[in-house]
Amino acid sequence: MRKKILGLFIAFSLALGIAGCGGNDGGGGSGASDLEVTSQETADIDTTTDGETTDVEASEEEASSEETTETAYVIPEVEMDEYSIPDNESFRFVKDMKIGMSLGNTFDAYQDGSGLTNHMDTETCWQGVPTTEKMIQDIHARGFETLRLPISWHNHFDDDDFTINPDWMARVHEVVDWAINDGMYVIINIHHDNHPEANCFYPDTEHMEVSTHYIERIWSQLSEEYKDYGDKLIFESMNEPRLVGHEFEWWISPTSDDVKDSIECINSLNQTFVDTVRASGGNNATRYLMCPGYDASADGALNNGFVLPTDIEGNDTKILVSVHAYTPYDFALDINGKSHFDASQKASTNDIDSFMDKLYKKFISQGTPVVIGEFGALAKQNVKKEQNIQDRVDYAAYYIAAARARGMTCLWWDNNAFTGDGENFGLYYRIGGYFIFEDIVDALMKYSE
Repeated sequence: MRKKILGLFIAFSLALGIAGCGGNDGGGGSGASDLEVTSQETADIDTTTDGETTDVEASEEEASSEETTETAYVIPEVEMDEYSIPDNESFRFVKDMKIGMSLGNTFDAYQDGSGLTNHMDTETCWQGVPTTEKMIQDIHARGFETLRLPISWHNHFDDDDFTINPDWMARVHEVVDWAINDGMYVIINIHHDNHPEANCFYPDTEHMEVSTHYIERIWSQLSEEYKDYGDKLIFESMNEPRLVGHEFEWWISPTSDDVKDSIECINSLNQTFVDTVRASGGNNATRYLMCPGYDASADGALNNGFVLPTDIEGNDTKILVSVHAYTPYDFALDINGKSHFDASQKASTNDIDSFMDKLYKKFISQGTPVVIGEFGALAKQNVKKEQNIQDRVDYAAYYIAAARARGMTCLWWDNNAFTGDGENFGLYYRIGGYFIFEDIVDALMKYSE
């Protein structure tokens, strides 16, 4: 596919109207994902002039007058070894999920202590655009079969016993219904509620009592809300559970007693999640559930301390391993890292093959499905004035080909971020209602079957 180059793209992206407090948060894996948005990050993506939002129509009209030199991006031909995938209901289910998108910086956003007058405004706090039914339909029509809704709950309670505000519950429910009614798979979770001072959950022994109660309370309410929904609605216990603020927040030290303790606590919280959902009635008795290890990393699932929860009798492989992998990190998530990726070179692809082979060996070959709920490659600014698009096309094609060959489904983290120096993972331009990086999407779709 051919695309207009940077002049057109910049004019479109500058039309992004940011409301509320702003933000440019990423999905996870680097430690940046759970940091509260800073004033510098807000400045990076601010598109106002003298207090007025940039006019979208004017920007698009200006863009149309730009030189429309086109550049062709080539989707690489990727060949993969054949892997034996179990032929059962659970693996067919994961295969049918095909490829997905995590709707980042939306229902997961929070601005604790910022003075927001209405907690409902957090939906637009980090990316400025309310979710619409048309957005969901556009995403699905483009080939994304699964929608993950990361959701923070800690700033939407009506009392000290974690009772979810009905307006927030209804708004999340509305978007869930839009996706389900359009035929998509939907994943909902507990997202940015993991903090030692938030009185929600924190996976260590000291906070275990309140953490267990928190998981029970949230999932008992969500289970009741959705107990009659079919299998296309999937529950994910927690997002990247870890020791926030700890020296080993983002990697596992085999000699750290704190990390060993946290891994055991995560196992227990995952079990509490499964037990709560299964006891709630309706279709929750057999619903597919996703459970992560420490920080939801591949290593968090691969370490010997991680134990999958025990399910009720008869629910063989109804529990899916949840993994996030912005791999290789220096290309995919480090803004100061490498900008080049070549699908034909092992120097680019080795890290992807390595972690996926380990997941295949431990889980998939033994009958346990894996879903990569977050991945992506951020745009590297000022690289050949094209945001290294060809490199990200190569990455998207190779990553999906590798995952699908091993029986895994992946979801791209889309945070509606396109400008500035933050984690720019945006593919779908929400205020305009179209995909900017069509070539990257084409690469994702080519190997997603």
